[in-house]
Amino acid sequence: MEEYNIVITGAGPAGLFCALQVAGEGRRVLVLEKKPSCGRKLLITGAGQCNLTHGGEISEFFAHYGDHGRFLRPALMNFTNRDLIAFFSDLGLMTVTEKGEKIFPESKKSSDVLDLLLSECRNMGVEIHCNEAVHDVALEDGRFVLKTNVTEYLADNLVIATGGASYPATGSTGDGYLLARQLGQPVTEISPGLSPAYIEDYHFSDLSGISFENLSISLFRDNKKLHQHRGDLLFTHTGLSGPGVLELSRHIAPGDVLKIFFIGGMDTETFRTDLTERIGANGTRHLRTVLSEYSLPERFVRRILELTDIEPELTCAHISKKLRNRLIINLTELPFRVSKLAGFEKAMVTQGGISLGRINQKSMESKLVPNLYFIGEVLDIDGDTGGYNLQAAFSTAVLAAEHILSR
Repeated sequence: MEEYNIVITGAGPAGLFCALQVAGEGRRVLVLEKKPSCGRKLLITGAGQCNLTHGGEISEFFAHYGDHGRFLRPALMNFTNRDLIAFFSDLGLMTVTEKGEKIFPESKKSSDVLDLLLSECRNMGVEIHCNEAVHDVALEDGRFVLKTNVTEYLADNLVIATGGASYPATGSTGDGYLLARQLGQPVTEISPGLSPAYIEDYHFSDLSGISFENLSISLFRDNKKLHQHRGDLLFTHTGLSGPGVLELSRHIAPGDVLKIFFIGGMDTETFRTDLTERIGANGTRHLRTVLSEYSLPERFVRRILELTDIEPELTCAHISKKLRNRLIINLTELPFRVSKLAGFEKAMVTQGGISLGRINQKSMESKLVPNLYFIGEVLDIDGDTGGYNLQAAFSTAVLAAEHILSR
């Protein structure tokens, strides 16, 4: 049985980053990855461009992790987005800031990020074994005995960085939850996070790909408004996606209703007044032409007119007050009833995971089992889109590594 100072399960961004941080000075560090290659989920992050983190002040990050931003405070303050950017810059990987303060590698290639992490691990003497899944772990005399499909290992410290259950084809199939339970670590119920919504009686399938920027989206359950969120919206073949819906999905349940305000920069009454004035001043123009002046896609305008029972060639002079009011409702609070959320195969992250109540937020160490650490998405943490989840992975990895080195 080979012995190591630190064994890390999972060769994703959290696992690799922790490995290169904790390696050196004769320490034996082993990363075990069940897939044939490392970082498969990292490679598809940000549509393959790798949205590493977000801009702005780190203090603004805490509100982007649902109810768990407070837990991440020590990790994020210890290793900030500025620290992450500087880390990659020092190693020759420059970054760029795109729309919405999303930060990417300058090359826009996730593979460049993965190659750098693997290169640094090699430089630091980290051993990485692929095609080796951990299926059993036990504690013996204060050390961890890990059984894989190949052999057994003995470790002084164990870091579980197996990710969640989203995008299972990349290797994230919830293995870390099983290992945690074997060691008596509690795990909360998991569900897909950052998930697109499937819509009942959906009228926009043929408009798939049309997007809208910075819309107001309200969530209703039993006719009661529960949440309101603002973000970009995307029509898909089966329903709604885009950051605005994905970030709201942590609160959505089947049967809920999403009401979309498609007019940017106005409230309902301002829009009502403005549209009424425009209709009155443009009697001979087509109504659809006037509506297009609100930066609405032409195909969407035609579909809204169809749903409102308004002929596309109708001029402003011929629209009745009743039809005008119905049109305003459809543009400011069009209801979409959710049949279900997409499953783990399309979810970007996992909601739930290792219970935070039994993890020391200042070290990522278990409060129940000494020298056992959990980092990254395996924790009960799910961030918004825009780089927040990767930043949490890197920050928790550094905190765990620093605590291991401090002993």
